[in-house]
Amino acid sequence: MPEPITPVTFPPAFLWGAATSAYQIEGAVREGGRTPSIWDTFSHTPGKTAGGETGDIAVDHYHRYRDDVALMAELGLSTYRFSISWSRVQPTGRGPAVQVGLDFYRRLVDELLAAGIKPAVTLYHWDLPQELEDAGGWPERDTAFRFAEYAQIVGEALGDRVENWITLNEPWCSAFLGYASGVHAPGRTEPVASLKAAHHLNLAHGLGTSALRTAMPARNSVAISLNSSVVRPLSPGDPADLAAVQKIDDLANGVFHGPILRGAYPETLLAATSSLTDWSYVHEGDLRAIHQPLDALGLNYYTPTLVSAADASVEGPRSDGHGASDHSPWPGADDVAFHVTPGDRTEMGWSIDPTGLHELIMRYTAEAPGLPLYITENGAAYDDKPDSDGRVHDPERIAYLNGHLAAVRRAIADGADVRGYYLWSLLDNFEWAYGYEKRFGAVYVDYATLTRTPKSSALWYSQAARTGTLAPTETN
Repeated sequence: MPEPITPVTFPPAFLWGAATSAYQIEGAVREGGRTPSIWDTFSHTPGKTAGGETGDIAVDHYHRYRDDVALMAELGLSTYRFSISWSRVQPTGRGPAVQVGLDFYRRLVDELLAAGIKPAVTLYHWDLPQELEDAGGWPERDTAFRFAEYAQIVGEALGDRVENWITLNEPWCSAFLGYASGVHAPGRTEPVASLKAAHHLNLAHGLGTSALRTAMPARNSVAISLNSSVVRPLSPGDPADLAAVQKIDDLANGVFHGPILRGAYPETLLAATSSLTDWSYVHEGDLRAIHQPLDALGLNYYTPTLVSAADASVEGPRSDGHGASDHSPWPGADDVAFHVTPGDRTEMGWSIDPTGLHELIMRYTAEAPGLPLYITENGAAYDDKPDSDGRVHDPERIAYLNGHLAAVRRAIADGADVRGYYLWSLLDNFEWAYGYEKRFGAVYVDYATLTRTPKSSALWYSQAARTGTLAPTETN
């Protein structure tokens, strides 16, 4: 007789949320004094996005936020993570705020609080004001100081009502997809500039953290969200493959968590990139400024990375899951080959492996003991379509979420202090260079009418959020 299956139960205080970002959902790109960001420019450049699609309208959250908050409440979410559009608040990236821009976020926060939903603010989710990019962008040191001023402005405006703050979302993508492979805005392909961008993003985080703490009540929490990679060797016993893992781990993870958590860049990273740069843009005092105590750490996870040693002279496509480009997002790692990981895949072509999430959580539990963790993004894209009754069934996403949430619960049982989970994403939306062809939302959006329809995964997740329990998969 088979053993009974016990439902997976989470701690009572665990936060159940969903996440979005400003450019992907807001639209209204020319309203209220907002000026172009690098994503406006990039998406309007021919050939940069699928079908030439842009975030001009996106899913019109700017005008529909009250309905969207009501939908979150119906789903029983306890928290909502969203980002601020820098160019909506501070159009040139300098100078005083535009109050009408801040007022939108004040209204959104008030609506969330009235619905009993804790807001979590991300200050930067990739949409740098175009004027700052025109001045050099993230490879320029001054951009970090401009970010700190922006953080001070938003902290003063919202810090009395928002307790949970994230400085940067996935700075790896900003630095290496934006400035090395060019598949993200601003679309530059300059390996050295990408490493400079990484350092100045780190500096922006540190300066921004300090600015937030001067602007807000001490009770508030400041974190950063990293898309740290789970890097695995093709042949675990091969020293060359293990060396390849070290190189990619440094470029994906150590370049950020080294200075942020330990106050130093990994020596192996500096050595691996020494043919490109001497890192002289790291000034005296920078590492001290970056190494601010964190109140929490956000982890974004989708799929693991599989690598091996390779002949640097052999050219060909990379299977690193980060978009097609003739330019690598991995400066100094031309001798590393990427491999398609085995298993079932999402619409992005990413393999589904919840063990990677458990591994990631336990790694940071060991590397940053005592630091609370949040899963600030996790989710999957599928080719969702309504049936003849207008309902959207997505059992693949339910299975994905069930597996990954079970991995989170296993990590908690293993001693990890994970305090919340944010499903990516609340809504189908503008998926960056993929335009609107990849649907990550738990809520289906008809892009012709902008009507929202909760998918079956949203209803499943709602039950989990209300009960703190994952039903056995046999009953899904």
